[in-house]
Amino acid sequence: MSGLLVSFAHPDDESVLTGGLIAGLRDRGIAVALAVATRGEAGKAGDPPICTADELPHVREVELQQAAAALGLTDVTWLGYRDRELAAAPVDSVRRQLVSLLRARRPAVVVTFDPNGSNLHPDHVAISRFTSDAIAAAADPRWFPEAGPPHQVVRLLWSPPQRPWHLIRSPGFPALPGIDFVVDVSAYSAAKAKALRAHRSQHLSLDRIFFSQPDLDRLLSMELFRQAWGPALSARPGGDVLEGL
Repeated sequence: MSGLLVSFAHPDDESVLTGGLIAGLRDRGIAVALAVATRGEAGKAGDPPICTADELPHVREVELQQAAAALGLTDVTWLGYRDRELAAAPVDSVRRQLVSLLRARRPAVVVTFDPNGSNLHPDHVAISRFTSDAIAAAADPRWFPEAGPPHQVVRLLWSPPQRPWHLIRSPGFPALPGIDFVVDVSAYSAAKAKALRAHRSQHLSLDRIFFSQPDLDRLLSMELFRQAWGPALSARPGGDVLEGL
């Protein structure tokens, strides 16, 4: 068993938090799947806008397809919920979708937002909750037996307790609690940057976080994760999310 499932709320979450990780694992021939809960239709469309509000869901879907191609990612599942309304989605419906995906792909590692959603965005908090719920259900054969044989995820990773682009600038940040993996993705910085730029409608936030910053190379060179649960680490932080599996 190997591979990774990344479970996020919106198009661009995958590139911001895990773009380098995805590109690196795909380069190693490791399977990576992405679940996206919404099409981000409540987001901005850029300044000046690159499309109308009605066009934004389709535009963001195309942007994610382009970003995924930049990262070597071909396995993308849209869950189909409304942006900013994910917390109210039917629990059993989301559980069934994610359990089916987990049992079909059988990843060793799952990555999602921490329980606070990184920035308390309600959709981020919701997908974290739904993902943890589905991981437990996927391992229990009583849930949705028609979805395939049970599957136990070995390691669940969360986004770090603070925004990673702030943590990376903190002196001695690898020693801080909650930073259990610091993944060197510098070899994939160009792929990550290309994926981020593919999300053209979100350029305001992406420019603010990345492309307008004087330390862009550093920001693109590493990704940080907190281990929610999984095998004990030989050292913290680790450098490979598949360590010990």
